[in-house]
Amino acid sequence: MSDATPTPFGTFDSAGPAVSHRADLPAPVAAALAAWPVAAGPVDGVLLVDSDPAHADTAVFCEAYDVRPEVSANCVVVAAKRGQEVTLAACVVLATTRLDVNRAVRKHLGARKASFAPMEEAVTATGMEYGGITPVGLPEHWPLLVDARVTATPHVLVGSGARRGKLILPGAALAALPNAEVITDLAG
Repeated sequence: MSDATPTPFGTFDSAGPAVSHRADLPAPVAAALAAWPVAAGPVDGVLLVDSDPAHADTAVFCEAYDVRPEVSANCVVVAAKRGQEVTLAACVVLATTRLDVNRAVRKHLGARKASFAPMEEAVTATGMEYGGITPVGLPEHWPLLVDARVTATPHVLVGSGARRGKLILPGAALAALPNAEVITDLAG
């Protein structure tokens, strides 16, 4: 990747439209960009920034690339259980907040119990790398719960599906992704 597209925040050696770099992304993310919903805004507004995989964890990334945690969002895979039925869902919250799995997520999904999905299960089900899971390109039947503070953020940083690289996109675009529901107080 050698683009020098300006980014709304951060200091990156390389940034460009993610749709132009689909070969650098996991297959589900590349497919989602190819089928980008019109309601989410122009696909060229989704930027891929190059980064060192060793800096993929949120706090380390923010420090290394001069990104404020208030614009960084985490995508967390949750397993919600009711009886013998398990529903996997993705939840997106700002890095400055904490996902309310036990109340907000459990209640919204109508589950008796909800918890973070085991790493191996999350990686296998999404086709993405742990530490890079993104709301862009999730399995089509999954609920996508997005905290309202994320969609109110002009531009947010999320995973790219891989530990190398991140996506920057308008927070409001996440509300237009398949199966997305904006939830007030999904996080505390």
